[in-house]
Amino acid sequence: MAEGTPAPVYGSAVTKVEPFGVDHIPDNERHGKPSSQFFVWFAAGLNFPIILLGFSAAWFGLSFGAATVAIVVGAALGSLLMAVMSRMGVRLGVPQQIQARGPLGFFGNFLPVAYINVFAGIGWAAVTVILGGKAFAELTHLPYWLCAGVLTAIQLVVAIYGYNMINYLQKVLTYVLTPLFLMITVVAVVRGGSFFHANAHADGYIGSTGGWVTFGGWFLSFLVAWAPFASDYSRYLPDTPEVVSRTAWYTGLGNFVTICWLGILGVVVGGSASSSDSITALHELAGPFAIPALLAVGLSALAQNFLNVYGGAISVQTLKVPVSRSQAVTVICLLAYVISLWGANGTEDKFKVFLNLTAYFIAPFAAVLLLDFYLGGRSDPSRVAELYDRRRVLDWGFVAWAGGVAASVPFWQSSFYTGPFSKAFPGAGDLSMFVAAGAGAVLYLLTYRLKPLWISGGGEDSTPSADKASAEVS
Repeated sequence: MAEGTPAPVYGSAVTKVEPFGVDHIPDNERHGKPSSQFFVWFAAGLNFPIILLGFSAAWFGLSFGAATVAIVVGAALGSLLMAVMSRMGVRLGVPQQIQARGPLGFFGNFLPVAYINVFAGIGWAAVTVILGGKAFAELTHLPYWLCAGVLTAIQLVVAIYGYNMINYLQKVLTYVLTPLFLMITVVAVVRGGSFFHANAHADGYIGSTGGWVTFGGWFLSFLVAWAPFASDYSRYLPDTPEVVSRTAWYTGLGNFVTICWLGILGVVVGGSASSSDSITALHELAGPFAIPALLAVGLSALAQNFLNVYGGAISVQTLKVPVSRSQAVTVICLLAYVISLWGANGTEDKFKVFLNLTAYFIAPFAAVLLLDFYLGGRSDPSRVAELYDRRRVLDWGFVAWAGGVAASVPFWQSSFYTGPFSKAFPGAGDLSMFVAAGAGAVLYLLTYRLKPLWISGGGEDSTPSADKASAEVS
């Protein structure tokens, strides 16, 4: 440490509660290695819902080859997005949700963050608790509500400890879950794996192109849903060119490997699954190896929900709600637990609806953030202070985001709502996410050079310390 540089308050301590909330991370607190991002996202991707998505290939009537290509393309695009957004955290040292104040404005950022991260964080946490709770209930024969409650309590404690604890446990879970999911892969393929040809008479057939686009889009959507969290786990890394570059590679690789692996596994075994319930299907596929398979699903719920709950708490603080990070974590866990009790049945259908709706709103959000970083000059760390300036009430990025969402509505394709374009041309597949991102990008390019929509006359000091009141104090 250079002479005169203050000693870190948090540093790399794993068992110390993280003292920062949505603050800018100062240089003396920067620590860690880029390889940590591989473990964070690899562990988060080792989960049964990705296998479930793969099950749908045969339902769409896709051939094994077409389904595999769709997964690889969707995973590659999503992993590239995650890689770029993760490196943004290293450069700026702030969460992704705070970065969005740049193009959208301090208060213009409230609506997308409220939906995208608070609502989505709670929803994803609930979905994951359901799957993990069912797995442990099947494994232990204890009541579902008790198993779900124990999972919720564990993720609550870890999310309160924060960044360092999460990074440490994601690495541990990578080493624990990898052999378990390898076992699931081998057993499932041996017991029920099959390769199949295209089937125009399949129940969900909407044409080879439309089915391919929709199916591949689900895997892209899975990673798009993580995009608003990407910088949350890289913002403590030292801001050097080498670290920035390696962070992007490790993040992209961690996401790409798990999505392709488990997605293709789902395709291979999907035709032999006779139950629509995820845990029952897993039990059937694993047979005599069901116990370690159920253990894998239960533990993988933790790997996902550490990120969901932590990211959701940061989102609450981004909204300037006067609570500490620990309080926000507690509220999110309680809400997710209650929702998990209500939504334990029909999880798979709800999961796909939620996946679609989340992507429709996040795609233009991500497009605006990326363009603002590379074209709007937001990559300059000296401008971080602007992100904490309340006088920047509303900016054109909000119009670009809202316009992107609005433009996608006619293309929505979901059991929740199907837009007029999708009704008229079902064979085109679900184009909503691509339309939303494209429209948002075009609107941003047309407006980003204009003066901000609303700058207030007053406001508080525009320094990174402006959000100290909402930071956790250990």
